[in-house]
Amino acid sequence: MTRFAIGIDIGATWVRVAIGSEDGELLGRVVEKTSKFPGTDIVRWLADTISALMQKVSVKKISGIGIGSIGPLDIRRGMILTPVNAPLRNVNLVSPLRKKFSVPVYLVNDATAGVIGEKMYGRGEKYENIVYVTLSTGIGGGVYVDGNLLIGKDGNAAEIGHMVIDMEGKLVCGCGKRGHWEAYCSGKNIPNFARYLISRSDEELVKRSLLTKETGGDFSKLTAEMIFRLADKGDELARNIVNEVGRLNAIGFSVLVNMYDPELITIGGAVALKNPKHLVLNPIIENIGEYAINRIPRIEITTLREDVVLLGALGLAMEPPETYLRYIKSD
Repeated sequence: MTRFAIGIDIGATWVRVAIGSEDGELLGRVVEKTSKFPGTDIVRWLADTISALMQKVSVKKISGIGIGSIGPLDIRRGMILTPVNAPLRNVNLVSPLRKKFSVPVYLVNDATAGVIGEKMYGRGEKYENIVYVTLSTGIGGGVYVDGNLLIGKDGNAAEIGHMVIDMEGKLVCGCGKRGHWEAYCSGKNIPNFARYLISRSDEELVKRSLLTKETGGDFSKLTAEMIFRLADKGDELARNIVNEVGRLNAIGFSVLVNMYDPELITIGGAVALKNPKHLVLNPIIENIGEYAINRIPRIEITTLREDVVLLGALGLAMEPPETYLRYIKSD
């Protein structure tokens, strides 16, 4: 008999809820803006949405609910704490949903859900050492080492976006700390990094750039989408910015290679999925050898695309990894 479960992806920009089967088929989904849910309103909406999805696809019983959420988290208490990029503060997700639906409810970081998705339904099925990286509004990661999902004392073992890649700390991350990877290469912060680079660029180059023309010289109007789009058109200043973002991404990826020695790294998130590979993936591959000491693994864009976290949350609900179960059951 086919089992069904609920997968939930709570990101900085979007909340996605899906009902799916144990083979990874998503039967129905609902998507909403994260900014719509200040405070605890999200819990009520999730409960109503799950009920509506079950009714829509005529599923009367689910095996569980898996949640991949923006962090930091306290997964033992089932809570989202104080994420930098979302209006959610100290939200208890697990207990109310468990009470409402009388099924197990499991919570992990959204990028950790992403690596579970890769392991169960994506390119990672045949590997024991996998890293998933999301380059999106923020930067996050999920990691398997020797077949074990990394959890950490509170469930935040792979907050890779907050590793320091700039010892001078020229830019401040949204978390308030200096020099973090996310401060330079996330979708939210690329425009700030671009303004820093523009202020140090040749005046004539800046003057003739399409970035100047499109913003009217007001670089507070820069967006990551604009920078990548104009870089793809060949604008020299935009290409310089994208190349520097790529070099810093390569530094971040090299740390992951040196720390976890993975066989496979997959990349998701809006920055990676919505821009050409030659502007995002290629600079990482081209530059990582300058920084990594371990053998470079396969690095590729996730084939699961926008569903990687949803599928990971679904897989978490169906078959929670043993290391995760040991953690949440420990005192």
